[in-house]
Amino acid sequence: MMFLGVSCKKQTPQEAKSAQGTSLKAPQGEEQNVASCPVDSEAPCCAEMTAPVADEAPAALSEEPVKETPKTAQPKPAETPKVEQPKPAETTQPKPAEKTPQATNADLAPLPLVLPKPMFVGTPTNITVPNLMKPLGKARPAFYAPKGCVNLAAGKVISSTDDMPIIGEIEMITDGDKEAADGSYVELGPFQQHITIDLEKECEIYAVLAWHYHKEARVYFDVVVQTADDADFITNVQTVFNNDIDNSAGLGIGKDMHYIETSEGKLIDAKGVKGRYVRLYSNGSNANDLNNYIEVEVWGKVSE
Repeated sequence: MMFLGVSCKKQTPQEAKSAQGTSLKAPQGEEQNVASCPVDSEAPCCAEMTAPVADEAPAALSEEPVKETPKTAQPKPAETPKVEQPKPAETTQPKPAEKTPQATNADLAPLPLVLPKPMFVGTPTNITVPNLMKPLGKARPAFYAPKGCVNLAAGKVISSTDDMPIIGEIEMITDGDKEAADGSYVELGPFQQHITIDLEKECEIYAVLAWHYHKEARVYFDVVVQTADDADFITNVQTVFNNDIDNSAGLGIGKDMHYIETSEGKLIDAKGVKGRYVRLYSNGSNANDLNNYIEVEVWGKVSE
């Protein structure tokens, strides 16, 4: 319900008398909306009062419930695929180079090798052999092995696939004569041949030193050196050198290189392998199909 404000003020006696005679009736059905205050009223001014008026029709409220706007699902932000950071490459620290044992080492000593007189000087240039080792062009460094090593092959019994050598006697291969002069070397038959040395006891073998023929520059083929516990090479067979490039010897393809014969001989590191018998194979040379030996030394110690 709303109220209209009625303006009232205190009337003078003349205004009150005139108002009594001239008062008009309000039309029927309507409410009187004007009121006057008594002239002598001491009440507070009715300006502070409000007269009731007809209620205004309230605004029609829709009975239909307000539909809530459906919440639109906010799309989740696309997940950025995690890119795995590559791990830094592991830097492999190079292994320190194995130091060559020095003479001052308490456990090692250079082998006391005695070399024969050289028979030719310079590097041959007319040898065309595959997988050929380039000559050092200088003296071979000393070879260190445990103290107490000796030439175990000296004077030992030796056998060969060729019982009747073309030149020399088979025993000459371990007699200590390393010279290349006539009468100092043995010549076996053609194609593949081998010699076997019996050390008589199981030994620790650190080096094998062989001279085939160093009167001139030659390259021998299919050179293979093995050790074993028995003369038939069935038990504990170990290969310490093999330069057979095509398995023509039937002992497997080797990883070692061909080499040119010199007065220094071919020194083979046997790495302390244990065995009683030592066998050396060859299959002719670039000069001919024959097989030659001047001397073979086996350096080591009898196993304890």
